[in-house]
Amino acid sequence: MGVILGVIFHFIGGFASGSFYMPFKNVKKWSWESYWLIGGLFSWLVVPPLAAYLTIPGFAEIIRQTDTQVLCWTYFMGILWGIGGLTYGLGVRYLGMSLGNSVVLGFCAAFGALIPSIYYNFSPHEGKTTFTQMMATDGGKMVLLGVLVCLLGIFISGRAGMLKEKELGEEAKKASVKEFNLVKGLIVATISGILSACFNFGIEAGKPMAEVANHTWQLAHPGEGNFLFSNNVIYVVLLWGGLTTNFIWCLLLNFQNKSFGDYTNKETPLAKNYLFAALAGTTWFLQFFFYGMGESKMGNGASSWILHMAFIILVSNMWGVVLKEWKGVSSKTKTTITVGILTIIASVIIVGYGNSLPK
Repeated sequence: MGVILGVIFHFIGGFASGSFYMPFKNVKKWSWESYWLIGGLFSWLVVPPLAAYLTIPGFAEIIRQTDTQVLCWTYFMGILWGIGGLTYGLGVRYLGMSLGNSVVLGFCAAFGALIPSIYYNFSPHEGKTTFTQMMATDGGKMVLLGVLVCLLGIFISGRAGMLKEKELGEEAKKASVKEFNLVKGLIVATISGILSACFNFGIEAGKPMAEVANHTWQLAHPGEGNFLFSNNVIYVVLLWGGLTTNFIWCLLLNFQNKSFGDYTNKETPLAKNYLFAALAGTTWFLQFFFYGMGESKMGNGASSWILHMAFIILVSNMWGVVLKEWKGVSSKTKTTITVGILTIIASVIIVGYGNSLPK
């Protein structure tokens, strides 16, 4: 029953992540950096401590008593993830929900499974699997196979994007994705996917905080399993790093593009713009709120991460169909993107299976 609940929680989280960009499409006459910053303030600064306050008594005290090295690693991984999250927005902006998410999340799933083991190779921790150990076990080799399959899926999806670019005129491309640009999109999506995987290691780095929250809860609720919300204390610190990166970059773009006026421009629907940006940011955070609940039920961080990515890919591609991002292309191109997406999903399953095997 616990595993079934874990899958359900991961699906809800995946739906939130795959859907969060939709409210941004209702923001009118604002530059990208303006609505991304407002949404981000809710994602990284407002909602995480509120969620922790509502679910973990004394969460601030847990953070204060945590070893400085743990806090620094968690925050640093948040900074790297923040760059990935920033370029994620650009990837979707240039490629659309379907292709953009498939490429970004394919890389994210693959590298999210590898980054922790590579780090533990250089900084061994008891109970943690190193990359060398992965190479010497069936489970580890299966994960590496999954990564290779993922890269194949990304290549196929990129090929579909190239076919789409050749087949459609500029007007048709802009009708579904206003700023469609295959080269820019693939570059930023690749960077985003690799760096976004740092979020998984950020969760790993901050586990001592979650363990304290879990232990405290178990003392008060003996025999009731793991605490559903223990990861919420990690997100507070981890997302400070994401806030740092995105806040600085968006302000720089505001200066460069002279778009500071967006926040007070009465010629735009200000109330609706703030509302939809806040809704997007809050929806984004819900993915990890439910991710933590799913992980607590499944008991395997790496497999939880992979399952989370799979659901996001499925949901984002559903939105790609709803938004008609592939309307007007040939059956060959539609088949190519379908094969690419299915290959990425297959790689996610392979990596998840590999992580379930002994290492």
